[in-house]
Amino acid sequence: MLRLALSSIASLFLVPPLGYIPGLHSHCSLIPPIAKPEFDARQAALATALYNLNASAYITEPSANSQYYANFSSINWKLSERPLLLIIRPRLDARLNPGLPVVPFKDSQTRYIQWAEEANPYASALAGLGMSSDSEETLYVDNKIRKFIVDGLQQAGPKLRIASAPLEITSLRERKSPAELEILKCANEATVLAIRDVHLQLSAGLRESEVSIMLSSALGKAGLSNAGCLTLFGANAALPHGSGTDRVLGRDDFALFDCGGSLHGYVSDVTRTVALPDARLPNGHLHIWYAVKGAQAAALGAAKAGVLTRKPDEAARAFLQALGLKDYFTHRLGHGIGLEGHEQPYLRGGSNDVMLTGHTFSNEPGVYIENKVGVRIEDCFYVDDAGNPRYLTERVGGPSETPWAP
Repeated sequence: MLRLALSSIASLFLVPPLGYIPGLHSHCSLIPPIAKPEFDARQAALATALYNLNASAYITEPSANSQYYANFSSINWKLSERPLLLIIRPRLDARLNPGLPVVPFKDSQTRYIQWAEEANPYASALAGLGMSSDSEETLYVDNKIRKFIVDGLQQAGPKLRIASAPLEITSLRERKSPAELEILKCANEATVLAIRDVHLQLSAGLRESEVSIMLSSALGKAGLSNAGCLTLFGANAALPHGSGTDRVLGRDDFALFDCGGSLHGYVSDVTRTVALPDARLPNGHLHIWYAVKGAQAAALGAAKAGVLTRKPDEAARAFLQALGLKDYFTHRLGHGIGLEGHEQPYLRGGSNDVMLTGHTFSNEPGVYIENKVGVRIEDCFYVDDAGNPRYLTERVGGPSETPWAP
């Protein structure tokens, strides 16, 4: 069944006051999902962009983009050979008066276009939009839409111009609203609290798989869904995003936890490299841990609205270079985060993207020496209205201070 769908929700926007830190259990119970007026505003912004681009519609499957515009995603509706499409198009408001501020689109309206199994779903979609096989309009599609969907639309409308959505559209999700930031803050706070809770239960002899289960359980108790952690002990952490070997935790090992979960569709991402209370860490390993912490601080210090997104990455590498560790930092500094764990823009070398207020990023430098040691520390931050970076986890203390205090 092919549908043009818009779900709506209504909720009271209640957030904890600054400094309020409930226990691990249901940490985010007071944080509501995105309310209907915000979905309406998002659709209006998309419609305005389509109008300015002289495009007739935007099309996406269940995805982060359908979640952003219409409150459903592939979590609610799994992808199959039967297409379910969200189609958003601008509608001019005939009530416009010359000389008045232009508000070109009416309130959103929802239509459901259904098709029988023997019918062509793509022709049905175009007919529902008032188009035919001879239409010569422009349609923009989600950059991650499956190819057979695009092929089907193109066959139903050979003269249509179908293209991936340009930056004017893809950038609409980048800058987070106050409601989005509250969800992201709580999701990341809950992740930090879950890691701290499990850290207190660590002991030598536990396996990576056992601790991974403990972390997933703690994340769930904190109110997150689809949660889990990459769990690596000792030299296994030297592979930045390895799968582990179910290694046993030694008393003097580092344990690396790269954790995340979802709250109202928004994703958390926190990494901690921790030690047991009685660990006797080799001096070189402790030196590396504090070097990574210093690189994280240097990166945050270089982040500000108006700065190119490569600058924080460069700052972290410069800090590690001064300590002779730059060559062991083998990945980009960070990524955007929101409805997807990794989204635009990215903190990476060579990028000419500009940091703006409302942007959210991970800040995750690391040092990885194969067969010896791996350390990564990750916290996500946002750029506030004054243009300054602030950690999403600041209400629960922000980044870890030592390997014993995650």
